[in-house]
Amino acid sequence: MLTSIIICSYNRATYIVNAIDSLVQQSYSPSKFEVIVVDNNSTDNTTDVVNTYLANNHTHHLIYLNEPKQGASHARNTGAAIAKGQLLSFMDDDAVAAPNFLQEIENFHMQNPTVSGFGGIITPLYIPNKPTWMSHHVSSLVGNFNYGNTIKEFSPNRYPLESNMVVTAIAFNQISGFNTTILGVVGTLRIGGEGKDFFMRLKAQGHKVYYVPNIAVQHVVEVIKLTPEYMYRVASGIGRGERTRIASGGAIAFTQKLIEYTYKLGGAVVLGLGYTIKGNPQQFWPIVMYRVNALKGFLGY
Repeated sequence: MLTSIIICSYNRATYIVNAIDSLVQQSYSPSKFEVIVVDNNSTDNTTDVVNTYLANNHTHHLIYLNEPKQGASHARNTGAAIAKGQLLSFMDDDAVAAPNFLQEIENFHMQNPTVSGFGGIITPLYIPNKPTWMSHHVSSLVGNFNYGNTIKEFSPNRYPLESNMVVTAIAFNQISGFNTTILGVVGTLRIGGEGKDFFMRLKAQGHKVYYVPNIAVQHVVEVIKLTPEYMYRVASGIGRGERTRIASGGAIAFTQKLIEYTYKLGGAVVLGLGYTIKGNPQQFWPIVMYRVNALKGFLGY
């Protein structure tokens, strides 16, 4: 078995089957991959929906289990612990893989066997439509990720996002998987940046991490949920997670990151003014609040 796709799920009964089906329906040998769905204590009918799908599909390797410890890092580690694949692919429960997703993973790995980590494009699928206030500088909060059209090694401070990332099982085990002090989502609390922490540690061990645009997914974004409260939770979660990630660096690391966050806030104001001058004033405030909220999370508010 080449690839184990691990999908961590929390209350996504509406979309989880689409995620699984986007893998099962590919013209790719079922013997080469497995799909592991890790339910992280969903309170909706995710269990019934997934079990019904599994009962009606006996041609593929599909596994469903529960992880009682809340947080995506716990769930991803649980899925990886039982995975049989040489490669571990992590995908969100509201993502849809491109039709050639699995084949492109194989193609890149076979051509670049020494590369330990890689990931590709994530395109938001806004339901029903992209909001007018959404800009490129805010869309990363809803999973938008595009690093260009060519295969290349990620620069030192860039890395794949959690909804579309692949790592060799050997490398995953070498760095002991995801850091469970950076949990991801726990109810309404977010301690984000678990993917960043993972790949920074991977790079620190000398592993190469590449961007592969042909490995692509779409990520569902329900516009009705994009309230100021939701955007605050996501942005502040990034800051909260970054503070956790750099804690071992002490006061120097904290001060350096505080300067960086303050600089980015100033840049956000300039960018927002640019959108206003161009006739899109509705895009000013979300850009600024993204950086304000990230700073709040970093400072512990």
